[in-house]
Amino acid sequence: MSASLDPPRPWSRRAEGVATVAFWLALGLLMAVRQASRTWADQPVDWGEVAETFAEVGLWAMLTPAVFWTVRRFPAERGAWAGRLAGQLALGVAVAVVVEFATRGVFRPLLTGPLAAGRGWTLGGTFVRLRFLDELVVYLAVLAAGYARAALFQVHERRAEAERHAAERARLEAQLAQARLSALQMQLHPHFLFNTLHAVSALVERDPAGVRTLIARLSSLLRRVLDTPSDRVPLSEEAAFLRDYLDVQRVRFQDRLAVEEAWAPDTLDALVPPLVLQPLVENAVGHGVGRIEDGVGVIRVGARREGGRLVLTVEDNGPGLDGAGPPGPDGVGLANTRARLDALFGADGRLDLEPRPGGGVAARVTVPFQTAPSPDDPLPDDPLPDDPLAEGDGAVAAAERAEAGRG
Repeated sequence: MSASLDPPRPWSRRAEGVATVAFWLALGLLMAVRQASRTWADQPVDWGEVAETFAEVGLWAMLTPAVFWTVRRFPAERGAWAGRLAGQLALGVAVAVVVEFATRGVFRPLLTGPLAAGRGWTLGGTFVRLRFLDELVVYLAVLAAGYARAALFQVHERRAEAERHAAERARLEAQLAQARLSALQMQLHPHFLFNTLHAVSALVERDPAGVRTLIARLSSLLRRVLDTPSDRVPLSEEAAFLRDYLDVQRVRFQDRLAVEEAWAPDTLDALVPPLVLQPLVENAVGHGVGRIEDGVGVIRVGARREGGRLVLTVEDNGPGLDGAGPPGPDGVGLANTRARLDALFGADGRLDLEPRPGGGVAARVTVPFQTAPSPDDPLPDDPLPDDPLAEGDGAVAAAERAEAGRG
């Protein structure tokens, strides 16, 4: 049997069988009660007729699955509905004649006794007197129920097919998003390496000792970059990575660079994309601090929670967005960050650049506040639940880990 003849069913075969038997049994009881109510008070109930009624109903109960099968096997499709309905009607006449024969020619003599001469069943009498019409009406009612059942099956099949297509589309979209995210992260690695090597080359002649320190720090940074396969890491790890990166920049700028950190303790366990802040810090250093001729350049990095959102900030006191300020959204680092936020969070992830009132640029990344599930928590349906970890021991421990990483 083909797959179209055995589709996913909206109900079980057992439930359908029980419903069919229950329907015909209820109909037989109603017909038996009607027959008993028509009997005169001084006459006993003709139990033979009652038994004949139940025999006829039982025969229809057995024929119902066969009628349903013919409807599923030969549906009234476009282009063939007229011929198939004509065939169903001809089959209905044949079934009605057979049921009439079984009722009047077999059940009645067996259950009510021998019939009088001329009252027995004959094929000619059945057609001449149209005695099969009652059975034909019953067949047409069962046929209509079969078509209604087939329509429900078709609706269920289309819904199941739509769900399969939606699941497949979601799977392909997830694979595409992951591939896009991996490509963006791979794009960021050589960009980070090139800019850091550029900083090393700037110190080769004037500070050889600083170059050795820079190369050692750079090797540690590259190892951490390449050993981060996940698309999200705790903010405490991202903060520790930024400290190491800014230490490299301190070797380059020496006393001309100061760093200020403001990580809210309840944000250190939040999950963020790896290297989400490094391009912003690099931008602040190169186009902010690097353009300050006199004085100390200040980089401020931090995070805070605003309801269900995490806000990450990178600020500098450079010349700002006017003139020779930082590049627009077409820069590699900023464009890459925006694309990664879009791939991970859609409209919920944003990167905004705005001038600071006192001079410089403020970069702000806004993402949903999400934390990794605790090992003691039950496994959630969403691998990144929206409920954050409560403040307390977890935040303190994360702060201690971040402080240790800084050292």
